[in-house]
Amino acid sequence: MSDNFRWIGDGVTALEAQARLWIAQRLQGIPYDPPPGPAAQRVLHWMETDLLPRLQQTPQELHNLLHGLNGGYVPSGASGAPTRGRMEVLPTGRNFYSVDIRGIPTPTAWQVGSLAAERVVERYVQEQGDYPRSLGLSVWGTATMRTGGEDWAEALALLGVKPRWDGGRVVDFEITPVSVLGRPRVDVTLRISGFFRDAFPNLIALFDRAVQAVADLDEPGTENPLRAQVRADSQYWQQQGIPPQQAEERSRLRIFGSKPGAYGAGLQGLIEGQNWETEADLARAYLNWSSYAYRAEAEGQAAPEALQRQLAHLQIVLHNQDNREHDLLDSDDYYQFQGGMVAAVRTLQGREPQVYFGDHARPQNPKIRALSEEIDRVYRSRVINPKWIAGILRHGYKGAFEMAATLDYLFAYDATTHTVPDFMYAGLAQAYLLDPQVQAFLRAHNPWALRDMSERLLEAHQRGYWQEGATDWLPQLETLMLQAEAWLESR
Repeated sequence: MSDNFRWIGDGVTALEAQARLWIAQRLQGIPYDPPPGPAAQRVLHWMETDLLPRLQQTPQELHNLLHGLNGGYVPSGASGAPTRGRMEVLPTGRNFYSVDIRGIPTPTAWQVGSLAAERVVERYVQEQGDYPRSLGLSVWGTATMRTGGEDWAEALALLGVKPRWDGGRVVDFEITPVSVLGRPRVDVTLRISGFFRDAFPNLIALFDRAVQAVADLDEPGTENPLRAQVRADSQYWQQQGIPPQQAEERSRLRIFGSKPGAYGAGLQGLIEGQNWETEADLARAYLNWSSYAYRAEAEGQAAPEALQRQLAHLQIVLHNQDNREHDLLDSDDYYQFQGGMVAAVRTLQGREPQVYFGDHARPQNPKIRALSEEIDRVYRSRVINPKWIAGILRHGYKGAFEMAATLDYLFAYDATTHTVPDFMYAGLAQAYLLDPQVQAFLRAHNPWALRDMSERLLEAHQRGYWQEGATDWLPQLETLMLQAEAWLESR
């Protein structure tokens, strides 16, 4: 086998494929002669002396669980995902602690993040015929811990900045010249979660210093949109009567989040309680909850004007997912962060931005989809999948709750991003509420979910999100809602 890392499909190199075959056969006790070549020999030697022994210890999971429940000592180990090059996580089944924040982003995360950045740029160029100038990205702390900082690495790569490591720790960054980058830089605005703010102050400082350095580069605006926007914004703020130094500082703010000590994006309460009239109300809630700016030397200061100024010229809204253990309709956080940003951009600009969803489940081959494509994918593969519904019927009250939550999150994504077609509402009505078996399950185990789902579908029609084909189902949904309400009131 050649020592070259030639690609053989699905983002897997020939050397990786050979290594996987070797591991599989060794675990099964099958003799295997490794191919010649120094690269293969080095990798396979490391796998035999380090990786394989770690993998063979993974049955400790059950033993350590039972031992810990019995009051015994469970050894500690690092957290993270082995699929992200985090071999120190093995063997699993240990009492895991957090990560060394000084080592984020990891070299593996940089490889994935920089590749994902190029995929985003490529997708936008294919659709719009020009390079993107500005992008908004949501970054969560839990995903950062799992991946070693892929989202942060992608933001740096879009900006044209690369981390510098020393002994496995990030000590500084270096700016990639545009001539080497092969494209213009992208002005990146980050919306960080509250947990990320608390856990990774060093990354906030790193990105803020990178923004300041890129803004100071002597490059034309066509190659450095960040510098061009900083100069335009500084002039704008000075025209509004702000002193030059303060105007310059405000124009360089690129990291925003909720108020220190607060968490979330502010939309969940409005959606759950139907406590909003227009989409501008959702945008206003997002802006109010996200308007605190974070920098290397500041803990978070109110800067609503700066956030609005950034979102007013945003071209792309991006959110990434690093695994397939859940999807964007499993949690309200997805629509709050990504949907809230889209609603704010639409309200400020009067038009829709490009909305992308990054699938990093296979780190060798990150994929960029339009949000509408991702929602369609989840809808067909899980939401109305008869196998998933059959599985959820085994979980009683909680299973019904998950069905209702899925519908709520789908509706919320539609309210904020307008990416849910009418046929999905009709499909949910038929699969969840009008199917005799599922309806009987809901009546028996969770009539509250039956009432809430009926009410949510009626709300979708009343607000104009579900029009085509809705009249065929509305009378039955109204009857279901009233019957469930009457039964609950009679208890």
